[in-house]
Amino acid sequence: MQATLCFIGAGNMATSLIGGLIANQYPAQNIIANDIDSLKLDALQQQFSIRTENQLHAAVANADIVILSVKPQVLQQVCRALALAMPANKPKTLFISIAAGVRATDINRWLGGDLAVVRCMPNTPALVGLGASALFANDAVSDLQKQQAEQIMQSTGVTVWVNPESQLDAVTAISGSGPAYFFLFIEALQNAAIELGLNPQTAALLARQTALGAATMALGQDVARLRQQVTSKGGTTAQAIASFESANLSGIVLEATRAAEKRSQELANQLASDTQ
Repeated sequence: MQATLCFIGAGNMATSLIGGLIANQYPAQNIIANDIDSLKLDALQQQFSIRTENQLHAAVANADIVILSVKPQVLQQVCRALALAMPANKPKTLFISIAAGVRATDINRWLGGDLAVVRCMPNTPALVGLGASALFANDAVSDLQKQQAEQIMQSTGVTVWVNPESQLDAVTAISGSGPAYFFLFIEALQNAAIELGLNPQTAALLARQTALGAATMALGQDVARLRQQVTSKGGTTAQAIASFESANLSGIVLEATRAAEKRSQELANQLASDTQ
């Protein structure tokens, strides 16, 4: 893929995507970053030797793909500005939004309508190249554009496609918010270790390395089988698992993810308003 990419917004997620693309030998001269913060643009230019532009019209003039990497609360404003800035005679541009919670139909409307829009739900491990992103494409997106969107997002981890778009609310509850769940569990395990008499440094090291090792083992494996393999009948692990089950851990997780999904739907409805 040699398309010209333009990132609108130069925050952490844009930086991780640009870094992933460059690491995968994507031509730096084919990447443009736009942001109102000139310091962020200078940092990106120095780090990756990409092109930068603080004027929106100039940034998107030759872009084949525009990646919307701004905060959800300002996305409507940015899209309406883009609708005025995009060249009128340019072939159909692909827009990829990584702004959480904003539906593709609303993005398409704010941009002027009848446009190719891919909505993506990434997660923060993309910052270390271990992201999990779900994508949804509207009907205007071609097969080639889907491949392009997938290639961009795969620069920071794995990707999956979902349809209908409403499934992105479930994705938000699982992989979007999911890293925080694991951080919470690691934190709880650290605190438990301290209560059992270990010093804080040892507790932190053991909890974090155990999480890393377990996650690495889980890649490509049946996690239920892995759990069974390390749970000897009548042993210490079995006792701990029984305690989790008596507290209805599975039910707690389901209730939490349903709450996150519901909140994702609520936020999408709020962000869809044209009165912002």
